[in-house]
Amino acid sequence: MDPTGETPSSGIIAGIDEEGLVSALDETRHGLEDGDYVTFSEVEGMEGLNGSEPRKISVKGPYTFSIGDVSGLGQYKRGGIYQQVKMPKVIDYKNFTTALKEPEFVMSDFAKFDRPQQLHLGFQALHAFQVAKNRLPEPHHEEDAIIVLEAAKRFAAEEKLEVEFDEKLIKELSYQAKGDLSPMAALFGGIAAQEVLKAVSGKFQPINQWFYFDSLESLPTSVQRNAETCKPTGSRYDGQIAVFGTEYQEKIANLKQFLVGAGAIGCETLKNWAMMGLGTGPKGKIWVTDNDSIEKSNLNRQFLFRAADVGSMKSDRAALAVQRMNPDLDGHIETFKERIGPETEHVFNEDFWQALDGVTNALDNVEARTYVDRRCVFFRKPLLESGTLGTKGNTQVVLPHITESYSSSQDPPRRNSPCAQFAASPTESSILLPGPRNICSRDVSSRHPRL
Repeated sequence: MDPTGETPSSGIIAGIDEEGLVSALDETRHGLEDGDYVTFSEVEGMEGLNGSEPRKISVKGPYTFSIGDVSGLGQYKRGGIYQQVKMPKVIDYKNFTTALKEPEFVMSDFAKFDRPQQLHLGFQALHAFQVAKNRLPEPHHEEDAIIVLEAAKRFAAEEKLEVEFDEKLIKELSYQAKGDLSPMAALFGGIAAQEVLKAVSGKFQPINQWFYFDSLESLPTSVQRNAETCKPTGSRYDGQIAVFGTEYQEKIANLKQFLVGAGAIGCETLKNWAMMGLGTGPKGKIWVTDNDSIEKSNLNRQFLFRAADVGSMKSDRAALAVQRMNPDLDGHIETFKERIGPETEHVFNEDFWQALDGVTNALDNVEARTYVDRRCVFFRKPLLESGTLGTKGNTQVVLPHITESYSSSQDPPRRNSPCAQFAASPTESSILLPGPRNICSRDVSSRHPRL
């Protein structure tokens, strides 16, 4: 099993000292991690390293790593190339019964280090409630929440676990049990699909046993949430109302959002907005712009489009697709075919920007990203920035004059591989299977990936 699926790192050696510390040439980042293995070639002075068995390394810094004992190998003179070697890795899993009592967790947020254990017990309590009552707890029903909390404490005692419960956390699990949020469904659907890709490709580290994810920070603090405001209303948004309440749902419905780009990320964003009911209220509206037309190669990842859409403009067809998903959006989406930039400021003028509540970027180039970022800072509009590259992704939330803006920072310099010009067939796991990739390792910016 290849834990990362990445092209192995390689680089030119600047020096190897008597303690086995290897320095990369010109302070280029080596891209290695503790526990990786490397081989050497073309080393002068320590010829014993050339062609030897892979050596396990420990990282000492972004430009240096240690290969351990080098006594008896002579004095390093000059030259040499290191090459990462992917070693076979076997992962053993506990059966369900054992894993339930002796859980191992994959962390989603190291700021919530104690949360997975609590959620692990909380979900067991929630399932026990459902079995006993033949239903899930009602939204913000205090008695139901207390039953779930006591059950979680009982499970902890039975399994002899010393857990300091955050009662608010377990109660929220009960309050939201009947909730159904499209973005969370999209997240876990994506994770499940990625696990399938890992299984069939033999690449990337699979989730080891248990993975819990929460986003309690998303709960509103400016609106009241109780049994009355979170009760079902008979609408398609009841799953969301169970979590956020009717007042917050009305706020979502009356938002005015601008989506820049209707490619892969743009399609996913529009789908989520449609399922959430964003922009469907009397004052709500969505604007979408994309100056690109649909090509056949787009169909496997820009899922709002079908073969019949090839040749049409992305913004138009994406808007029609989500209106079919949620007819409440009819009359609430306006599309543009203009490229965002200084040359279209007569279209996206001051009145246009002032009317917005927020902006979401789904762009594939840095120039447009930085332009939108500058406009959002100028007009003081929140910006959601994101991008993808194969199985990688990045997001950034920009609140003008509160957080760092997109243009305020730069990525670390890219590492040049000693043979970065040679090309070969694709070797990375990818749904897209795009054109040839460089055979030698190279770093790709995490902030400006291709959509």
